[in-house]
Amino acid sequence: MTKSAEKPAIAVSRITRKFGDRKVLDDITLTVPRGELFGLLGPSGSGKTTLIKLITGIDLADAGQVELFGEPMPQLKMLQTFGYMAQSDALYQELTGKENMVFYGSLYGLSGKALASRIQSAAALVNLTEHLDKAVTAYSGGMKRRLSLAIALLHEPRLLVLDEPTVGIDPVLRQAIWNELRALAQQGVTIIVTTHVMDEAEKCDRLGLIRDGKLIALGTPEAIIEQAGVHTIEEAFIAFGSRKEAQA
Repeated sequence: MTKSAEKPAIAVSRITRKFGDRKVLDDITLTVPRGELFGLLGPSGSGKTTLIKLITGIDLADAGQVELFGEPMPQLKMLQTFGYMAQSDALYQELTGKENMVFYGSLYGLSGKALASRIQSAAALVNLTEHLDKAVTAYSGGMKRRLSLAIALLHEPRLLVLDEPTVGIDPVLRQAIWNELRALAQQGVTIIVTTHVMDEAEKCDRLGLIRDGKLIALGTPEAIIEQAGVHTIEEAFIAFGSRKEAQA
């Protein structure tokens, strides 16, 4: 095994990000090994989305360093290694679902039979096959989220970065998506998911609890609950948050 192959999927070291005088992220250090399903749990405005934008190279830190698979970010060549599903759906409304997938698939270097096969597989995963020929303007909010997830999966990335992926999706499909995420992680795909839904957080291998730009706890859901001396992730989040406030 080469030295590069031994590197974790994600290595974040002492990241700080400011907007004006406000610290959105404050001295975050985090490592995510390959094949882990890692969850970032926190309320809106806590810094989750900013952190994953730094990880994927969409944004730049004011201090600190980010590496993907041993490579410093941002780097153009690393775009092929990850799939990114943003909070806001980046879809062409006037195109059909299939046309959106063809467009993004071509950006990933897919074409011909390979692209057609991946479109069918990804669409089937999110239960969109029968809606591919409809214009995205006719999609519900949940359908748009499902299309965005399918697009992120098109090129079978080594890293999947999902920002609130199941917002607006019905409970049955939400469970199916999480089952597939677990299967992907078992196949070696690294997955980082942001969420504010407690029962989703408990499905992750490990969690980072983030509040006011600070990483207030890190570990398996069970370890975090035990460390906080409570019974649920929600209670643990409240407990760790209260401790940070007391220390401030």
